[in-house]
Amino acid sequence: MFRRSKAAELREGVASTAELATALAGDKDFRKQVVAALAHAAAARDRAASRVGVRAAAGRLVTDDALRQELNQMIDNLSAARARLQKKRSHRLRRTLLVLVGAGAAAAVAVPQIRRRLTQSLPSSISTVRRGRVIEETIEVNVPVSTAYNQWTQFEEFPLFMHGVEHVEQRDDTRLHWIATVAGRTAEWDAKILEQHRDRQISWISEDGKKTRGTVTFEPLGEQRTLIRLSMSYKPEGPVEQLGSAAGLDSARIRGDLDRFKQLVESRGTESGAWRGEVSAGATQ
Repeated sequence: MFRRSKAAELREGVASTAELATALAGDKDFRKQVVAALAHAAAARDRAASRVGVRAAAGRLVTDDALRQELNQMIDNLSAARARLQKKRSHRLRRTLLVLVGAGAAAAVAVPQIRRRLTQSLPSSISTVRRGRVIEETIEVNVPVSTAYNQWTQFEEFPLFMHGVEHVEQRDDTRLHWIATVAGRTAEWDAKILEQHRDRQISWISEDGKKTRGTVTFEPLGEQRTLIRLSMSYKPEGPVEQLGSAAGLDSARIRGDLDRFKQLVESRGTESGAWRGEVSAGATQ
């Protein structure tokens, strides 16, 4: 019903011939026989040359017993080598299939057990993070570390560079109110600053609404260059947000936010404001 094309048959024939030639080339006995046959052929040719005419020479070669024996032996070895090669390929294919089937069966049994054991052994806090989404991106900005840090403390200017963020209100030194569009819907939540250390780190966590956490760190790379690393995590709600995370859209959004922050702070050349206080464990120092 499904006949192979001539091209497919030719390709298979070429591949088989190449494999056979490689196998025969490594066969020591076969190589010896080829050399002996060639030697006999040369001798027969010399003897045939002493006779007159092409027909006489051909007849002399055909009746050369030693050459005929060598050629017959080569033909027998060629057939045997082809049979061994086919048998070897059949055994190799059988072993490969057995290994794949065995590995698949073992994985089908082991994976659910491993997942169950890991879930049972994880503390509840780690398990919650594992079920959420964690995204981390970095960027280098061409401003001093103090300038990059000071600009980031101006939380109410986040809508200038954070995609989807419509409004941020700073209610006191450690509390922020967010309004943003997430998966096509408007969401509001309050966040609390847990850690804030000058020119080094700012960490926050949501207190209600969207389950989010974030940390931004600042590392000087020189007097006029700073490495910013932003890590955010949240627990998606509903299939739309789950799909967005799986497609990597959130990572692209955060990368875009960092790119826009870089453009903002570099184009200004200085910060629009600064808060140089310290926050530790959610309390102002």
